[in-house]
Amino acid sequence: MKEAFPQRLRAVLEERRAAGLYRQCLTLESAQGPVVRLAGRDYLNFCSNDYLGLAAHPKVIASLRDAATRWGVGSGASHLVCGHSAAHRELEEALAAFTGRPRALLFSSGYAANTGILQALLRPGDTVLQDRLNHASLLDGGLHSGARLRRFAHNDCADLARKLDAAAGPTLVAVDGVFSMDGDTAPLAELSATCASRDAWLMVDDAHGFGVHGEAGAGSVQAAGLGEAEVPVLMATLGKALGTSGAFVAGSELLIEALIQSTRNYIYTTAMPPALAAASLTALRLLHEESWRREQLAEHIARFRRGALQCELPLLDSHSAIQPLLVGDAGRAVRLSERLRECGLLISAIRPPTVPAGTSRLRITLSAAHTPQQVATLLAALAECWPDA
Repeated sequence: MKEAFPQRLRAVLEERRAAGLYRQCLTLESAQGPVVRLAGRDYLNFCSNDYLGLAAHPKVIASLRDAATRWGVGSGASHLVCGHSAAHRELEEALAAFTGRPRALLFSSGYAANTGILQALLRPGDTVLQDRLNHASLLDGGLHSGARLRRFAHNDCADLARKLDAAAGPTLVAVDGVFSMDGDTAPLAELSATCASRDAWLMVDDAHGFGVHGEAGAGSVQAAGLGEAEVPVLMATLGKALGTSGAFVAGSELLIEALIQSTRNYIYTTAMPPALAAASLTALRLLHEESWRREQLAEHIARFRRGALQCELPLLDSHSAIQPLLVGDAGRAVRLSERLRECGLLISAIRPPTVPAGTSRLRITLSAAHTPQQVATLLAALAECWPDA
């Protein structure tokens, strides 16, 4: 019997290798940026979520260093014991103001935030409805909450309405603002109206829209002209556009106080390092001061899509920084990723179970830190490698 688990684990690994689904970790030898070093070679980096190029911004680095001198490295405890510092409080207040909500609450990661929020809000007998392409953290939070989990067709408000009409008990609808693997945006205004007409709450995970979308970069909810009344629960991460790490939920005084009292992922987790909170605050300020970053990113996206259309590359319909190139077969996606790496470009092959079977792709991501020439190099490499993969 003691060999049962090793045998099972070996079988899992063998199956993943045979199916072309084996995953491996890359070890960078440089800071995050448009060019990174891997195994002694420099690569153009088109697979990072550092959308605004803030991960290695000198002011963010200096803020982290100075705050570590003041606050130390670790927070020492959970927020509710003695791990909550003035740096945490200041960041929460700034995030609340930026998103136009009374309060915000920090979490150590987006996964912890989503799973914790859903488990705190939902009870057995409730219903949670989720878009079929939601991030895994939302799905896991719904599964573990004890509520009835139902999924509706991607961005299909008519299907959502039908399922809301059939829902029992208090109902929460949860969606991504920008979908992490397809790069498209949820129809938030229509979703909000559908929820309001059926007395359901709407939660938006705006990990990939926050900092990029909206007039001031406040995200997809702002871009849709919605506020707290229409979207009572707003979650976003700090590790994408802001270039740091962690996440937050923003909402009413009632929501945040209730989450503090009942969210296990908040109560029983050591708080993020206060120096990281200080660095995140600096990144948020840069979002205000350097609006050209969002403008430059938008130019790169438009330039890339025009070039890809000319090369007849099968891009999905995305106008975000996430530009998925649909390949289909998992093995071919891996071969194409490897061929591009030989050409000096780092682009990840995304395969099941992250995406549905038959929809493996290259997940190309653009950053404000890229140059027009680097985008042109990407297009030329894709045009050369695509037919041979």
